[in-house]
Amino acid sequence: MAIAVAQTLHQTQSGQPIAVLIPTGRLDITTASQFRLKLQDCIAKVSPHVIINLSQVSFIDSSGLAVLVAGMRDADNSNGSFRLCDVHPEARLVFEVTMMDSVFQIFDTEREALAEVAVM
Repeated sequence: MAIAVAQTLHQTQSGQPIAVLIPTGRLDITTASQFRLKLQDCIAKVSPHVIINLSQVSFIDSSGLAVLVAGMRDADNSNGSFRLCDVHPEARLVFEVTMMDSVFQIFDTEREALAEVAVM
C-alpha cells in the first residue's frame, strides 16, 4: 500500500527553506517505511526544517510514530526543526495515549507551525 505525500515549500525570515509534508491515508506498518524514505530525502535534499501536516492521516500506529521520531532526530542532527500540525482527531488520540504529544511540538494549524519556524 502506498501513501501519498504532498509537499509545499516556505521560507524562514532568513531565507532558509521550510518543507511542509502532507501525507494522506494511514501511517502504519504498511506505509511507514515509504514515508520514512520520503522524510529522509526531504531533510537531506530540500530542508532540515520540516513540518508534517497530519490533517489527512486518519490512522497512525507505532510504526508511524517511530518514523516521526526518527524524522525528528534526523532534522535535529541536521540543525533543523521538526513540527507536527493539524493532527487528525482520531490520530491525535494515539499521541495522547502514548504521551508522544509531550515529545513532539504539535501545533493546531499549519500557519501556527510555520510562524514559529519562520522566525528562526
